[in-house]
Amino acid sequence: MSTRRSRHKGRLRGHRVIPRPPRKAKPDGARTIASEASARVALFAAQAGLEKKASAIEIIDVVGKVDYADYLVLMTGSSDRHVAALADAVDELLTKNGVRSISIEGRPAASWVLIDFVDVVVHIFQHEARTIYDLDGLWMDASRLPIPGILPEKS
Repeated sequence: MSTRRSRHKGRLRGHRVIPRPPRKAKPDGARTIASEASARVALFAAQAGLEKKASAIEIIDVVGKVDYADYLVLMTGSSDRHVAALADAVDELLTKNGVRSISIEGRPAASWVLIDFVDVVVHIFQHEARTIYDLDGLWMDASRLPIPGILPEKS
């Protein structure tokens, strides 16, 4: 059975709601041990994308801006097969490192796959879907976590 978020800010597992403690907004620049662990998860996801030749990989820092995640990881695959392979690689690398996803959505069509690691949400798009949903533009003012091996774009 697929796991999904409930509107009670908890998690559904089967038919039981597992409550999630409310997150308090932190002032910009504030970090906790939890957000440092989340940054590590986001970097593992980005590493998996790099190893499978994803393009336009970004880690968006949303600590204190939203209550559902600390980081959003965005990457683009060239086809439905590539997106599916990227999703498999991200899930596999994080599982090997002791982090299990609670939900994977969009896998059958693979134009946009979302993998929920609780405090890190990974979005793997085909180019057209990434353009349509424009999460990069939605979070243009949020800071980005640098990814080793990727040079930052010049403005």
